[in-house]
Amino acid sequence: MEILDTIRILDVIDILLVAALLYYAYKLVKGTVAINIFIGIVVVYLIWQLTELLKMEMLSTILGQFIGVGMFALIVVFQQEIRKFLLMVGSTNLTRGGGVFKNFQFSKSDKVLEIDVNAILEACVNMGKTHTGALIVIRRTTSLEFVKASGDVMGIAVNRPIIESVFYKNSTLHDGAMIIEDNMITATRVILPVTQERKIPLRFGLRHRAAVGITEKTDALALVVSEESGDISYVKNGAFVLYKTIDELRELITEDLS
Repeated sequence: MEILDTIRILDVIDILLVAALLYYAYKLVKGTVAINIFIGIVVVYLIWQLTELLKMEMLSTILGQFIGVGMFALIVVFQQEIRKFLLMVGSTNLTRGGGVFKNFQFSKSDKVLEIDVNAILEACVNMGKTHTGALIVIRRTTSLEFVKASGDVMGIAVNRPIIESVFYKNSTLHDGAMIIEDNMITATRVILPVTQERKIPLRFGLRHRAAVGITEKTDALALVVSEESGDISYVKNGAFVLYKTIDELRELITEDLS
């Protein structure tokens, strides 16, 4: 009871904020190779705190020095994740309820971005059958103005025939990426930054590398239709997301847009 009496409201808030920060950090690196490093850091930190509590001075000093020096290494190891976090914070818009507060998910909203996911996937399936290459980027919270300027500005509502006609092989608009924002095709022939990641399988071409590149630098989602195989790839947070069926892919995209 004496311990409870000494706990302040600020202490509770402090614990909740740290828990939320750790949860978001885990969510940010989940599904990437960095997740094992993140878990290792948490384990070492907890052991360090335990040695401090038990007054194990030698081990505590060693672990403390390791964590202190390791902070510089973390900046290098988590360079992409730190970039994503800062981009997310910089794109926070309180009036729209987006950005960092939405991603912390203190209160889960049932509202989904008004984007016709069915039309997009139907177009991708049809293009896959004809081996028509395509690259579609769907904006979430991060602004895509820095890449839209490289393409042709559009203002057309999302629908299947339009998407297919844009990527038709003889179309003048089929090169580059299509940008979709709030159920509007806002740009075509967009040039995207290409990832420098060397671990991407060689079977993936420039479209796939561009999809990884834009999702490394923003929180956007990307769909790629392979011109060689007709397969549809889903890319998020700089990584390929695996799925088994189109229905499962539809659920993944809908959930990521919520």
